[in-house]
Amino acid sequence: MYHVQKASEIVPEEATGPPGRFQGLKRSTLVGRHTGAVHTGFALVSLEPGGWVGTHVHSTEQSFYILRGNPILTLDGRSYRLAPHECGLAPVGVPHSWRAEPGDEPLWLETNAPAPRLSGPPDTFWTGEPVPQDGGGEVDIRDPRSRHFFRLGAREMELDNLKIGAPVDAPTVSASMATALLAYSGIAVKMLVDQRLGAVLHTMFMVEYEPGGVAQPHDHPLEETYYILEGQVDAMADDDRFTLGPGDVFWTGVGCIHAFWNNSSGRVRWLETQSPQPPANHSYRFNRDWDYLGERLGD
Repeated sequence: MYHVQKASEIVPEEATGPPGRFQGLKRSTLVGRHTGAVHTGFALVSLEPGGWVGTHVHSTEQSFYILRGNPILTLDGRSYRLAPHECGLAPVGVPHSWRAEPGDEPLWLETNAPAPRLSGPPDTFWTGEPVPQDGGGEVDIRDPRSRHFFRLGAREMELDNLKIGAPVDAPTVSASMATALLAYSGIAVKMLVDQRLGAVLHTMFMVEYEPGGVAQPHDHPLEETYYILEGQVDAMADDDRFTLGPGDVFWTGVGCIHAFWNNSSGRVRWLETQSPQPPANHSYRFNRDWDYLGERLGD
């Protein structure tokens, strides 16, 4: 099972919910139970200038990635003025609220794990606390108290840039295996939200394909969502082929055989989520490996 939604088909909608709990909130639910997902809710969210979302908690785990603007997030009593390419986690049951300053119209991607319910018991609970009006400070990534946040630097997806040691006063998270860039088959992967930030139900990471980069047909024991940010990539899902471009969304369910090829002359970048988190082993099943075994046994 899979789902594709082109950017031209995405229409922001006024959010619905209890009156007086938010203002100027627009939300486009791109992946959820309506698309067949069970573990993943994925949405494009925006606030009008001066808009706000009251303090609330979720029974789901929620992460976010800022695309535009400077929304002010108050998480567990502390306010942060976020910026593009910053991301973070609102753990299960942790109170948080959102606010847009006058003249600013922030836009971000939001993931919930598992997928929010369409009916039955609610998974969002409003605390009734007022939305803090302080301006919030920038996220200090080096501060251990900012453990639920991460910032993707301008050159952190470039292997050559990572060959040089970072100075001790660099405004980044201390480099380690936990923050390493994974590179293979013309593909670079940078983890953004995972266990390091406190996530236990899903992960979020950035993926970049060089020209000629390829991921051969495979499937997973989990759901994946892809939001294309730059470039064009050819994709396959259950033998159907299509091309994805900026703003397009692609979701694959458990067992959906899918693949990617960058046949263009430029790089391709997308934001990807996995839910639930991958197991310690056997999170990928590549067709070519088992086809090879079949051929050997056939011989």
